Amino acid sequence: MKTDNSFTGPLANLAPRQTHELKIWPACFAAVESGAKPFDVRQNDRNFQVGDVLLLREYEPETEQYSGQTVLRAVSYVLLGGSFGLEAGWCVVGFGSLPPLPPGINDTKLW
Repeated sequence: MKTDNSFTGPLANLAPRQTHELKIWPACFAAVESGAKPFDVRQNDRNFQVGDVLLLREYEPETEQYSGQTVLRAVSYVLLGGSFGLEAGWCVVGFGSLPPLPPGINDTKLW
C-alpha cells in the first residue's frame, strides 16, 4: 500500500489516502467496470477509509489466475459492519469518482 497526501478535489482535505490492490471475481469486475455496481462488500481487514483508492484486479478463482484487467475506484463511503445486518468485521465500500492526478503524474501506478 502506498500513501499520498498531495491530491486536490473534493477529497483533498482528508487524511493521506492509501491504494489497496484487491482481487475481484469476473462477474463483479464487469459490474463495477460498467458502473452497475458502485459498491463492494469486503472484509474490513485493511481499515478502508474515504479517500482511499482501490486497484481492483480481475481474478478467476477456478484457475487461480489474474486476467490482466484492472479498474480503479475511489472510496467515497464506508458502511461498517455491526449494523444494518452486516456482520462485524465486514464493510460496504461505496465508490466515487477518482480524484484528479497530481500535476506531472500521468500513471496511476505511481500513486
